[in-house]
Amino acid sequence: MRPFAFLGWRVRGFRVVDLAALVIVLALALGVYAFKTFAGAERSNIADVESDIQTESRRVRLLKAEIAHLESPDRLERLASRYAGQSPVSGRQEVAPEALSQVATPAPAPPAPLPEVHP
Repeated sequence: MRPFAFLGWRVRGFRVVDLAALVIVLALALGVYAFKTFAGAERSNIADVESDIQTESRRVRLLKAEIAHLESPDRLERLASRYAGQSPVSGRQEVAPEALSQVATPAPAPPAPLPEVHP
């Protein structure tokens, strides 16, 4: 008996080899279809994420511009003088670098009260 004799067998007029090749081709076609569908879905997800990134980067730029406006020195000076009664530091209030050690030392603590003695 030949070892590959079954390859010559026929099923309803088709050789077994032809049927096996047909099954393999169909499986490959379905696999390619499934992978292309999956790749299309991934492309769609990537496009959505890129759109979200662009939207968020626009928002970040807008927020940075808003922070720059809110932290502008002219605006802060106006608000400080209007609502807190503060004004810019004058030259008399500035300290020379040599005098910083005197400013940084803590003030002496007040003396502790004497304990009361009851006779």
